Amino acid sequence: MKTKSLMVISRTPQGGMRFITMGIMAMLKREIQHLAFFKPVVDSLKDDSDMNFYRNYFKLKQSRNSAYLLDFENVKRLLSQDKSELIYEKILERYEYLIKKYDFVICNGMVNIELEELLDFDINFEIAKNLQIPTVEIINAEGMDSIDEVVESIDYIIHQSKRAGVRLLGLFINRVSKDILDKIRELKKDTPLFTIPKVRELSSPTMLDIIKRLNAKEVILDNSMLDRTIYQSKVATMMLPNYLEYLEEGDLIIVSGDRCDILVGTLLANYSTNYPSIGGILLTGGITPPKSIYRLIEGTDIPRIPIISIKNHTLEAVEKIERVSAQITIYNRKKLALAEGVFSRYINLRSLKKYLSLTQPDSMSPIRFTYHIYEKAKESNSNILLLESDDERILKATDIVIRRGLCKITLLGKREKIYQKATTLGLDLSKANIVDPHNNPYIDDFIDKFYELRKDKGIIYPMAREIMSRINYFGTMMVYFGYVDGLVSGATHTTKETIKPAFQIIKTKKGINIVSSVFFMLVNNRVLVYGDCAINPNPTAKELAEIAISSAQTAKTFGIEPIVAMLSYSSGNSGIGREVEKVREATKIAKELAPNLLIEGPIQYDTAIDMEVAKKKMPNSRVAGRATVFIFPDLNTGNNTYKAVQRSTNGVAIGPILQGLNRPFNDLSRGCLVDDIVHTIAITAIQAKFSKD
Repeated sequence: MKTKSLMVISRTPQGGMRFITMGIMAMLKREIQHLAFFKPVVDSLKDDSDMNFYRNYFKLKQSRNSAYLLDFENVKRLLSQDKSELIYEKILERYEYLIKKYDFVICNGMVNIELEELLDFDINFEIAKNLQIPTVEIINAEGMDSIDEVVESIDYIIHQSKRAGVRLLGLFINRVSKDILDKIRELKKDTPLFTIPKVRELSSPTMLDIIKRLNAKEVILDNSMLDRTIYQSKVATMMLPNYLEYLEEGDLIIVSGDRCDILVGTLLANYSTNYPSIGGILLTGGITPPKSIYRLIEGTDIPRIPIISIKNHTLEAVEKIERVSAQITIYNRKKLALAEGVFSRYINLRSLKKYLSLTQPDSMSPIRFTYHIYEKAKESNSNILLLESDDERILKATDIVIRRGLCKITLLGKREKIYQKATTLGLDLSKANIVDPHNNPYIDDFIDKFYELRKDKGIIYPMAREIMSRINYFGTMMVYFGYVDGLVSGATHTTKETIKPAFQIIKTKKGINIVSSVFFMLVNNRVLVYGDCAINPNPTAKELAEIAISSAQTAKTFGIEPIVAMLSYSSGNSGIGREVEKVREATKIAKELAPNLLIEGPIQYDTAIDMEVAKKKMPNSRVAGRATVFIFPDLNTGNNTYKAVQRSTNGVAIGPILQGLNRPFNDLSRGCLVDDIVHTIAITAIQAKFSKD
């Protein structure tokens, strides 16, 4: 029997409830459109942050109040009045409301030691039994050094579930020591076991966690640095030369606020390639640096690691920090990326999904599209080249791609320079391949090949040598020779600098005469494909037809059903004029070249996208009102339209994504954000797999 709900239970605080729930919800969002979160009993209705996290991260349409019902004090009061049945009646009423309104409801059990001690029964089991919700349980294996301890916990939960009459669909064993990980995987149990090793970073707090827990005052703060992980704290009492010898990766330095030597020395150590990356500095005693120290720091280009201050003395500060627990929050992008990467790497939910009722939505939503391309990128095993390693957005995106396990990354640049910048930014790029374009074993082969390819165009050997010293040409040759599978550039280079080498070296696919581009437009609850909005100023009818066919194929590659609208200022046979005739001719050519393609043109934008307008203007069209791929008649129209839609709807425009080349090359906007780069890398990785196939 399949279910539309699932309850996640953890019996210990810090067991990984948010991490596991997030992983399951990510799987659900790839399959369904309308998901709800429900936590029947919470410690405090005011302070519980779970709904805010899930609503923001997964873009849930649910109100915060609908996710919660009773707090700890209410439950205690009702139990003391012998009204336990009223607890379950209230919970059932809210649950029934959610299950009718949403496609799936994910529930969280309560973790409260005090409540467990008050009761002679398991309240989570009672809720699950009354609502008839199947469960998955989390075992926190932190500190379990023997397989026997883990097996004892597994058998206990399986036994208790059967005894309580609760349907247990799986056990997540979290924070497993790597010494016993394989032994747990070899266990044979009727209940599926999902094992996750201990990941130090996920179990460690960030600077933001510490600031919030200590209510610390900000002294020097760069918001982009607040996700730095703190692995341990160090109290600095020694003189600077001796203190430096004890620094380790991820240190939080606790020091009296009047030790300016330690403050300045730590900043320099973090910048130096000879010392590890420091997480932050905590100044104690309520003392902050004098103005002269601020002026000294501000007059340098040394990256600002977080510096905070509290009034407590050093011993009290140490005690407070020991009580700070690790959190996964919406503000910590690095930890979010790592959590999703770890979950997808170690957990295969196929054995769980067969018990769940997952109704596929009719269209591709933005969040489904994002998860879809991430999953496809992981399967691609592609190696994507990034040219602009001197841009910190590129390095941050590389860190996220590696954490998520989307694909392999190769960076162009000097290793020492890249690692220095990564260290000061708190990034881990150890798994990225780095190639120095000016000192490598490939350059002579690249020069020879470029000369051979372009000598008929007037290139002489010295010119080939000079051109190959340019980073964009060198990177293109890496793709040509197959050292990498695709290339992403444009954060600091122009579109021309990105695509001109590709035109000269990579060339177009067989049967394709024109290179074009599309944008994936993530607007409202839909994903649309716009082409061509970046490359071809005024394509001919034949070129427009090729753009339409290429764009439809791109849409299909990324899970979007291609329903193509050839846009113009009139619909059907209502208009005349040179531009309308061009679109009409392009539609005719496209139908001849791709007879199975669902395509309509000329058609106006509103007729193509709005079903009510379509019924009036083109009632017999199979495309009108349903279009997913929009082909603009020229660059002026396309470029302005995509920007207008993006800005007026607060939508996301991913692209331009180039199509028609033998190998994938994609261009970034120079104003791109880190997320834009990550999306483009994932798309390029998928294109690379298809170009190889």
